[in-house]
Order: sequence, then structure tokens, then C-alpha cells
Amino acid sequence: MARELDEKDFAILRKLAPEYSGILCPESGHEFHSILPPVSNHIAADEEDFAERVGRLSDEDWGYLTSQIVSGREDLGCMPEEDIETILVRIQGAVSEEAAEQVRRLYHLSGCGIL
Repeated sequence: MARELDEKDFAILRKLAPEYSGILCPESGHEFHSILPPVSNHIAADEEDFAERVGRLSDEDWGYLTSQIVSGREDLGCMPEEDIETILVRIQGAVSEEAAEQVRRLYHLSGCGIL
């Protein structure tokens, strides 16, 4: 079952992409089911733009996103490795090194088709 974004999710999305007001992924025409992948893959111009955008998030936002990732509600599987590294640095600083390592393992397991 696809995740439906709630108001907290949209508040984070507005921080990451204030110029984007829709709920449809620009490339696929489908509704967003995660926050970080569409910003990485479709909204941010490049790796530097993505890093600047995620730098706007608070420690509280990162705590929330980390819990969503760990629970499987925020899927990072389609994101490029360089953006994952940016996310891991943010999680390590805002949440913990252990949380960042857990997210790293989940990302690699999803890339191997295990999850």
C-alpha cells in the first residue's frame, strides 16, 4: 500500500522545494509517496542543489524523516548514491551515527533487492 503524505510531510516538502506546489511527481505524473526521492530525482537541479535543499531541514525534521525511513514509509531505493551520502551526513549530525548507519544498511539492502 502506497504511503499518503500528511501535513507534516508536506511542510517538509515545502521547505525542500518551496517553488513546487503540487503533489504529483513531475516526471511520472503519480502522487508523491515519499519526500526525499522526488526532490533528489526531479526537483533538485544537481547534487549541490540537493545538498542545499536538505540543509534547510531542522534536527526535528531529520528525526521524523529517519523514523519514516527506518519504518519503511520513506523509500530511498531509487536515489543516487551521492544524494544518499548527503542524507547520511545530515542524519548523523541531527540524529545519531547509529541511525545513519541503519539507514545506510537499509539503502544497500533495498538496492540488492533484499528489501
